[in-house]
Amino acid sequence: MARSLNKAQLIGNLTKDPELKYTPQGTPVCNFSVATNRVWKNSKGEKQDEATFHRVIAWSKLAEICSQLLTKGRKVFIEGRIQNRTWDDPQGQKHYISEIVLDELILLDNKGRQVGTMAGDAVDGSSPPEPEPSPVKKEEIEDIVIPDDFGKDKKDDIKEKTSTKEKDDDSLPF
Repeated sequence: MARSLNKAQLIGNLTKDPELKYTPQGTPVCNFSVATNRVWKNSKGEKQDEATFHRVIAWSKLAEICSQLLTKGRKVFIEGRIQNRTWDDPQGQKHYISEIVLDELILLDNKGRQVGTMAGDAVDGSSPPEPEPSPVKKEEIEDIVIPDDFGKDKKDDIKEKTSTKEKDDDSLPF
């Protein structure tokens, strides 16, 4: 049987704050939109810009994380599968929508960065100021276990393994 692949990968900016809702069963679902830009030159050599808007859906724990970390203007990498849906409105008209069901999310900008436009520049065209570091709350820090021998020199172990390997190599017929 032939295999297939349904995967979308995007880098773009959120066009609005995410919207977190819950299904009747209590499952979190988060909706947001990501804009991607394309720039090219036409046959006359003129610069052309095009923005494409992508609807993104996140479920369960990932939905809750998105609602907490994402805000309008944040630059993100998203990866997921493309899903097509249809529905009928109250007037009986059929609607079609394509969306990305989120599997992976990577934040690509600084937390709390002030953004003036979707492109990430300040409204006046200058770069936005760097945010001041925010304090980390104790409850945000997980317990980290560091092994007792972490950072100790392992040169003796490496030399021992190398000398053993050299002995084994002498027994080879070639």
